Amino acid sequence: MRSAADIFTHDFRKRPYWWEAYEPPESGDDGLPPSADVVIVGGGYTGVCCALTLREAGIDAVVLEAGRPGQGASTRSGGQVSGGVNVQKKALAAVGESAGQRAERLAARLRDAASSMDYVVSLIERHAIQCGWHPTGRLTTMWLPQHYESWKTRLDQLNACTGSHARMIPREALGSEVGSTVYYGAALIERAGHLHPAQLYGGMLAAARRAGARVYGDTPVERIERRPGGYSVRTPRGQIHAAQVVIATNGYTGAAMGDLHTRVVPIATYMIATEELSHDLAASILPTNRAVSESRRVVNHYRLSPDGRRLLFGGRARFTPASEETTARLLYRAMVKRFPQLAGTRITHSWGGNVAMTLDAMPHIGGADGLHYALGCNGSGVAMMSYLGHSVGRKIATRSAGPINAFDMGEIPGHPFYFGNPWFLFAIGSWYQAQDAYDHWRARGNAGKRQAVQT
Repeated sequence: MRSAADIFTHDFRKRPYWWEAYEPPESGDDGLPPSADVVIVGGGYTGVCCALTLREAGIDAVVLEAGRPGQGASTRSGGQVSGGVNVQKKALAAVGESAGQRAERLAARLRDAASSMDYVVSLIERHAIQCGWHPTGRLTTMWLPQHYESWKTRLDQLNACTGSHARMIPREALGSEVGSTVYYGAALIERAGHLHPAQLYGGMLAAARRAGARVYGDTPVERIERRPGGYSVRTPRGQIHAAQVVIATNGYTGAAMGDLHTRVVPIATYMIATEELSHDLAASILPTNRAVSESRRVVNHYRLSPDGRRLLFGGRARFTPASEETTARLLYRAMVKRFPQLAGTRITHSWGGNVAMTLDAMPHIGGADGLHYALGCNGSGVAMMSYLGHSVGRKIATRSAGPINAFDMGEIPGHPFYFGNPWFLFAIGSWYQAQDAYDHWRARGNAGKRQAVQT
């Protein structure tokens, strides 16, 4: 394997690989209008999909983005798309809720999560967005027998509610799907795939602008104040009055967003892109071109590039700030552990971005008095956050007083010791890593005991 010093190509770039095909544009429209029906704070998937839905309903919509439109997670993610896979991870019972009520609540969320994928696919088709959409399925690869058994118990409900066509793949059959020997097995979600996230965003932005939405980059919101007839939104470029406001800032939710700043936890996640691989080498890694995410607490994920020539490998490489070179080396080590055939392959790009976690591990929409929000991708934002932006737009357009879907469920839970600065991430990340290591140690011990009994 190459030394840490020479894993990078001579033209190594500390920016998303995706930006080679679509780079977030410079600030678009010039002067801010004095007013709008709805001002949307945040110009990623959530914001532009909300604006598109509002404009299609004839409602004036203005989007304010702190940086370039889409420069956050929307053009940095792994581009994996599925509907409902992660909703079952954590579904705690509400106070006074029966088992039957909990099951129905989870089923409703699964159905809406499946709708999120339908929504994104319909956008791609309706607006002819060229974004390398490959509906080739997704694998959740299992590190341990208990992960495999736990997933088996989830399949019936997942399939019934989402039409995922999910099935388990035992270890002895996994070689035809993933060219690695480290996994115990996998769950295959047929109704899933991967795409070019930046090109998807570019297509969404173009569709919203064609519909009449006005999107302003380099316009950070400094304050939102209640005023007669709505809200005053203050920015360095001036103020704009809106009858209603939507907060769609997700992993970049700052103190200007009030209490919502303390309800989402921004966590950095990182990715690398390899240099171009030979056809045979790429096929040896992912012969069926599926997207992959792993079953551990500290997750890694990967997929091939849209042209099938590179491996894009990501995960939470560090729980403290680190350079692109440092995180690239950590991810490279993890990549080669899974795929020794990639030893010697060099890295062309390394980048990071924020995801927004919530304490209940669920995405949320909600609000009151004309101030709405859609937040909490929890690491699965391509489909879900696009859909929730659309859902908030639909709720405003239809003047719906009740929940618009199963993720419209009241306030995002908070914690009395969290004030917006995630000081605890290093401790929690280290604890998760220790738990993963302990699980592996225990599994190896149990495997040794079984082997001794058999001999």
